[in-house]
Amino acid sequence: MFVRAIQEVAGFTRAIHSISRNFGSQKAQRGAATLFFVNEEGWALTCKHVAQWITQADMINKKFHQYQSESRGLSSQLAKTVANKLGLDDSKTVEMRITFVDCVDKITNIRFVNHPEYDLALIKIEGFKKLGVTQFPRFLKDNQQVQPGQMLCRLGFPFPEFNNFQLNSTKDQLEWIQVGQPRSPRFPMEGMVTRFLGDKKGKIYGIELSTPGLRGQSGGPLFDSEGVVVGMQSRTKHLHLGFDIEEKEIVAHGKSKKVNDYSFIHLGECIHVSAIKEFMDQQGVKYHLA
Repeated sequence: MFVRAIQEVAGFTRAIHSISRNFGSQKAQRGAATLFFVNEEGWALTCKHVAQWITQADMINKKFHQYQSESRGLSSQLAKTVANKLGLDDSKTVEMRITFVDCVDKITNIRFVNHPEYDLALIKIEGFKKLGVTQFPRFLKDNQQVQPGQMLCRLGFPFPEFNNFQLNSTKDQLEWIQVGQPRSPRFPMEGMVTRFLGDKKGKIYGIELSTPGLRGQSGGPLFDSEGVVVGMQSRTKHLHLGFDIEEKEIVAHGKSKKVNDYSFIHLGECIHVSAIKEFMDQQGVKYHLA
C-alpha cells in the first residue's frame, strides 16, 4: 500500500544522529531523530523538542569543557569539588555530539525557528555547496481531505544501528570517525487516523493515529499512499485501558505463578499539515503543494 510512497518520501527524509555519555562514564549512548527537507534552500522541518535537543548539545559540551579545564592536574577529591560546583554527577549528561546524516556536504551555521505553541520547528542549514536531497515533499493542498478512518504512514529512524564513533581516550572526548556504519535503516509505521487534536482555542493542529510513533521517528513526515505529506510525527501518548489484571494465577514453563498486568494503548500524535503550511507561510519558506 505504501511501497511507492515510502520510496518517494525517503528521497527527502534524513536522520539526525547523536552520541552522548553521562559524567564519569566511558560508554556512549546512541540517539536518533528525523527531519525532512522542504526546499533547495536548506530549509527542513522537525519537531520543536528535537530542535531543543540539538541546541542543548552546545551548552552541555561547554560545561564539560569548563570542568576539564578547571580540574586538569587536580587530585580526584579536588576534581570532585569542581564537578559539584558545576552540578555534574553520574546522572547528568556531560557530552553530546550531533551529526546530520546525508543532509549536506558542509555546515557553517544552523538556524532554528520554533513554533510558539506547537511541537514544530523549521531548521535552516547554511554554508553548504551540495544538498544531499534532490526531491522535495508535496504537501496536501486541501486540509479537509484528512479524515478519521484513513490509513497513513510515518517514516523515520528508530532503532539506531550506526557505530561510526569512538571515545578518544587521549582527549577524553567523544568523536565521529570515518570507519564503521554511519547510517541506520529507515523504518515506516502505518496507522489509522482516529481523532484530531485541538489547541486551547479549538483550532485543529494535530492528527491522532491508532499506532505509536517510535523513538527516533520524531520529526519524520506523515504521508498518504500517494506520498503526499499530510503531517509530521510529534509524540506518542499512553492511555490506560482499564483492563487490569492483578494477582492472576497462570502456568508458565510448567510452573504456577501470579502476575499483574496494566494495559495501555499507545497512540501517535502528529502535527497537522494545516499547521505546518501556516507556519511555513509565516516564515516565508517556500514549499510545493500536491
